[in-house]
Amino acid sequence: MVTVLDIESGDKLAEILVGVEPEGMRVHPNNKVTVATSEETSMVHFIDNDTLEVTDNILIDTRPRHAEYTRDGKHVWASSEIGGTVSVIDVDTRELVKKINFAIPGIKPDLIQPVGMRMSKDGKYAFVALGPANRVAVVNTKNFDVENYILVGQRPWHMEIHPNGEQLYVANGLTNDMTVIDVASQRATVSVPVGRLPWGVAYAE
Repeated sequence: MVTVLDIESGDKLAEILVGVEPEGMRVHPNNKVTVATSEETSMVHFIDNDTLEVTDNILIDTRPRHAEYTRDGKHVWASSEIGGTVSVIDVDTRELVKKINFAIPGIKPDLIQPVGMRMSKDGKYAFVALGPANRVAVVNTKNFDVENYILVGQRPWHMEIHPNGEQLYVANGLTNDMTVIDVASQRATVSVPVGRLPWGVAYAE
């Protein structure tokens, strides 16, 4: 289920039936559509924010974990952790536009497990955390080419980009630290020790 709450009152407005074990969610920039991924059903579900009903179900690769809209709102990207891919879906047509694969020299394919994603402020790049591969992939959002792999800590999970677009912060689950990436140069600049088994990052002013 996806549960919808009124922020001010805390009242439950709806419970929306989706696939088994929903995980990642994202609201479209226009606030008209929300997507939810279901890990066991391997689907992306489109929810109409006015009717609070599921309108479309898109089958993708195994164990989708995270969803992220492009800056222009035209596409939603969904990472499949066990499938090892990222699916790009057209928001208007609800059709699969591209399935992005990753290949890293010296790394076994089953260790490449996409989870968290973030878009650069200018919308040109998508950053994809690849879990046990210990890298963040840099993907061109126009042609979907993987242009770079940035070495970070062990098992990067989720990330956050600074509002100024200059730094990307990556939570590394097994090295108990956070890697700071300079977006312009696409290089890791420093690792900061944090608590045990970090899972995600949030930015606050």
